Amino acid sequence: MDQRPVIGITLGDPSGIGPEIVLKALSDVGIYDICRPLVIGDSGALSSIRTGSGKTPIQGIRAPAQARGKPGHIDLLSLSALKERDRIPGRPAVEGGQAMVEYIRKAVELALQGEIGAMVTCPISKILMQQAGCPFEGHTQFIAHLTDTSDYVMMLAGDRLRVSLVTIHCALKDVPDCLNQTGVYKTVVITSEALRRDFGLKDPRIAIAALNPHAGESGLFGKEEEEIIKPALKRAEAEGFHTEGPFPPDTIFHKAAAGGFDAVVAMYHDQGLIPLKLLHFSDAVNVTLGLPIIRTSVDHGTAYDIAGKGMADPSSLKAAIRMAVTLVENRQKFKRQAAEARA
Repeated sequence: MDQRPVIGITLGDPSGIGPEIVLKALSDVGIYDICRPLVIGDSGALSSIRTGSGKTPIQGIRAPAQARGKPGHIDLLSLSALKERDRIPGRPAVEGGQAMVEYIRKAVELALQGEIGAMVTCPISKILMQQAGCPFEGHTQFIAHLTDTSDYVMMLAGDRLRVSLVTIHCALKDVPDCLNQTGVYKTVVITSEALRRDFGLKDPRIAIAALNPHAGESGLFGKEEEEIIKPALKRAEAEGFHTEGPFPPDTIFHKAAAGGFDAVVAMYHDQGLIPLKLLHFSDAVNVTLGLPIIRTSVDHGTAYDIAGKGMADPSSLKAAIRMAVTLVENRQKFKRQAAEARA
């Protein structure tokens, strides 16, 4: 019996670089050594892309159990038959957006049913998602809705640095108003629990970045550290979570990248993603923590400007697939250990 997990890969926007990076990533024989990749998308969108190795045979299947995971072939669960005008590289269309949404919806369904071990998502357009009638800010919020998950965290991860975000997509001027003790506390807890369950770390060390310069300088440059962040950390520490901070944002990422911490909790989007992308611009992986399923994603957009030109880099997708496999293995191991402990 084939023990390699089936990893569902959603095509993303068919007019973006998703089809190209899928073909390039799945030309790597090493991917097939660790999993059976299953593309969820559109046959025409894949067939119209020619990579350096030419056309890749595409095998249409009806269920994940039929995925063979054979190098040199792509197993495809085709959910759409888009007309050529609706999948032109670099020219997003509402019909393609509607298909894009269905790929995500199907992957979540299969993951919840246990038919795939994890889902890996290629890039989508948030604007196109809403134009297609899906009223969510992006992948993360949509998948949380589909899995009935209220508490979740966006983490960006590479080999040297992992960063979780307390606030995600909000204007910088709104960040202080979006911060509260419960939000900081939940981000710390969800991050720590995911590092134990999915990343295989027994006692993860979490560093917390301050919001203000010099960690507020005892209230001189802001009171969020004293009134919000520190009380949240005391609560987490009282419950046994290994946390330290808040640290000045201009120093903590360097220390974490050097191995001093297993993850950093950042207060807002760019605070965490600038250092992360400085180190892992091509190979960072977006992981949604707190879900009942495993979801990883590329850490880049649809890149319409280069779509169809053969220039797209598949590094982030390959990293996302490999991380998904690792998370599947670690979560299975965690469940076995928990069952043995109960017994």
